Amino acid sequence: MLQIPWTAKKTNERVLNEANKRGSLVRIKKRQATFLGHMMRRGKLEHLVTTGKFEGKRSRGRQREKIMDGLATWLGPRKVSDTLAAIKDRDLWRDMIANTYKQAT
Repeated sequence: MLQIPWTAKKTNERVLNEANKRGSLVRIKKRQATFLGHMMRRGKLEHLVTTGKFEGKRSRGRQREKIMDGLATWLGPRKVSDTLAAIKDRDLWRDMIANTYKQAT
């Protein structure tokens, strides 16, 4: 794309902004949100993985950003618990994603 070396330590958003490809990142977020809604409504192992609720010791160092945290910030200033409650209602979830997608593009 722009042949930026990995040592430049730029975020994906910054590189896409420099390449004028802002819409592709928004489409990726939309796909992640629809897939996450599907997985959370199933309520199996994937639910535990995406919410990050595991028993045991935490790993050392900086904690990784959870999928839900990134999605909650993309959807607007909401708490993760509010986002989880909205996922249960499929129509509300689809409306939230559609509205956020329209505002981002």
